[in-house]
Amino acid sequence: MHGTIESAAKLDALRERASSLPLEQYDPGDPELFRTDTFWPYFDRLRREDPVHYTKDSMFGPYWSVTRYNDIMEIETNHAVFSSASALGGITIRDIDPDLRRESFISMDPPRHAAQRKTVAPMFTPTHLDNLALNIRKRSAECLDNLPRGEVFDWVDQVSIELTTQMLAVLFDFPWDDRRKLTRWSDVATTIPGPDGLVATEDERQAELTECAGYFARLWKERIEQPPKSDLLSMMAHGAATRDMDARNFLGNLILLIVGGNDTTRNTMSGSLLALSQHPDQYRKLRENAALLDSFVPEVIRWQTPLAHMRRTALADFEFRGKQIKKGDKVVMWYVSGNRDEEAIEKPYDFIIDRARPRTHLSFGFGIHRCVGLRLAELQLKIIWEEILKRFDHIDVVGEPKRVYSSFVKGLETLPVKITA
Repeated sequence: MHGTIESAAKLDALRERASSLPLEQYDPGDPELFRTDTFWPYFDRLRREDPVHYTKDSMFGPYWSVTRYNDIMEIETNHAVFSSASALGGITIRDIDPDLRRESFISMDPPRHAAQRKTVAPMFTPTHLDNLALNIRKRSAECLDNLPRGEVFDWVDQVSIELTTQMLAVLFDFPWDDRRKLTRWSDVATTIPGPDGLVATEDERQAELTECAGYFARLWKERIEQPPKSDLLSMMAHGAATRDMDARNFLGNLILLIVGGNDTTRNTMSGSLLALSQHPDQYRKLRENAALLDSFVPEVIRWQTPLAHMRRTALADFEFRGKQIKKGDKVVMWYVSGNRDEEAIEKPYDFIIDRARPRTHLSFGFGIHRCVGLRLAELQLKIIWEEILKRFDHIDVVGEPKRVYSSFVKGLETLPVKITA
């Protein structure tokens, strides 16, 4: 039920609040709704009653919410009107000080976007993925074999973070003993500073990102002086469209690749176990037939939706679905809502691992900005579950997950689990 282990009474109360609050007071981007996993009824109502909705006032300023599957695809493919450019605000609901904005190929419009994206695309060709698969399987097996039995541990830290960080270190050919720095930088890049947050202030956040840039600059210098290799850093150091990037574009692309390779896969890896624990019939089905992994993987990615939204900025006044969007307006495409749209997906609130069309989802985006590493993400998830099914009859979730305070990254900070000895 709406992906939570909440009581029916609490869910009813949440729905009541969402249905009684005047639409003009709706702020679906409030991170607290995501931390408490209580945003679902708000998006349900918006899809029904106001699918292109304007929020006048929020911690992120005014913004439009686009909540239906087909409308999101329309905005996403209209580059003439809706821009990803970092100079206009980039791809997240939260605006960054103009002096601190950093370009990456996901926050560029055509035609520049394609040239930088093509530089790293060879990492994700079928041949390269076949080679990576051997590495992923070996590391997955080692990780799972070292998990404690008969005691509670945090699945996010010991499995999801560890495996995705190892993979990132391989992709960048990053110093192995320092690999957890990649996790830290990814988390800092997307966090909202605050007294209880990962960092207290924006200055602290920028200081850590500057440390990230300095570390990678040293590695970059090494790559330039070496013959081209098959890691992401070397590809960019020797690529015609990327070798002369300025410092901001360099850090922007690094953060994009780190967050893209870390947050999305990590949160889906955690979300997959939570989803199965909430749907024991589907867990049983998977244990009885491992061939269902091919449809289970995209269904989990839809179900979790590891990035809740992408944002665009209007380049001109534009009428959309009867609403007047003005030049400069912030337009947020809520993937998390599109992935529960009854008009596009049959029984979207049901977790069905043998769904007929499991790839009908928006979790990887759509069009030219569709996630460049999506096949790798699917591969990692498939392999870890192949290895889990070989080893364990059941992994029990033994407590509530702690969710990330963010309306961009939709993830789990902790997930207490136990493997029966």
